[in-house]
Amino acid sequence: MATARSASRVTVHMAASLDGFIARRDGRVDWLETHDTFDAGETLTAEAIAEFLRSIDCYVMGSRTYETALGFEAKGFGWSYGDKPIFVLTSRSLPRTRDSVEFFSGDLASLIRDGLKPRFSHIWIAGGGHVAGECLRLGLADEVSLSLLPVVIGDGIPFFGRLDRDVTLHLLEAKAYTSGIVSLRYQVRRQGEGLASGHGDAPST
Repeated sequence: MATARSASRVTVHMAASLDGFIARRDGRVDWLETHDTFDAGETLTAEAIAEFLRSIDCYVMGSRTYETALGFEAKGFGWSYGDKPIFVLTSRSLPRTRDSVEFFSGDLASLIRDGLKPRFSHIWIAGGGHVAGECLRLGLADEVSLSLLPVVIGDGIPFFGRLDRDVTLHLLEAKAYTSGIVSLRYQVRRQGEGLASGHGDAPST
């Protein structure tokens, strides 16, 4: 848990196609199964993934991202979030399949600033595009993590929703993996703040 609000970190993460889409227009993410081979890339081990996941204290996601996760679980791919608290932003009635899931229909900024930052050190925004865009627009995000897959899908739901201003970023880390996925991690630039050297990279899953 965070000992002070300033110690808490909010990361917006998404896996996207090379042309910047996180899903097809109808919400399908079948292209996430795209595979490639890059011999010069890093190998992502189970130990590295487990260590990274331990650094996350809670997840925030939109309703469609939650439904996608439920769909993957139903197909036998497992539950990606372990027993960490998950806050689903929705006004719809959705199935609650585990005690770690909590539904929230109020103000996003209040949830993160007042509800989560005092309690959690690392808050992971898992999607979707509208939630990611709102986190940037409202100045809630500290970092942006992007996993680029080796595929172009031509059209779909963009990584970020519409923004009403530019958001400048500072590149913290870039890694290429043997799967052909490229992982990029940025710090969100804010006036008067120094630039960080990094907290560790996000595995490209």
